[in-house]
Amino acid sequence: MLGHTQPVAFLAITDVERAKVFYGDLLGLRLISDDPFALVFDLAGVPLRLQKLREFAPHAFTSLGWHVDDATSTVVALRERGVEFERYGFIEQDADGIWTAPGGTRVAWFKDPDGNLLSLSQHAAV
Repeated sequence: MLGHTQPVAFLAITDVERAKVFYGDLLGLRLISDDPFALVFDLAGVPLRLQKLREFAPHAFTSLGWHVDDATSTVVALRERGVEFERYGFIEQDADGIWTAPGGTRVAWFKDPDGNLLSLSQHAAV
């Protein structure tokens, strides 16, 4: 029933200006609208609605991710823009903070200014 309709992605934020800089300037997403309730960015044709909240406790798991062609070059480019990547003691990550899953997918995690956990993944060739 909904398989052919466009989705909308949602995240919560508490600091509008920091979110504009992070999602717009650092990640390179185009701002579509800014109303009293949300910032909306273009996420490759899908609206990313950043809900403006007074308080927010982020989830401990990944909230949003991107498939990329080259995890290393994407991590390096984002790091040069000021994005900090997460390190976890319970998995083995390379020098760029990228974990290689048993199936070969390469994943790196980073947080937005409100602590939403985001990821990049480069899927292994099949």
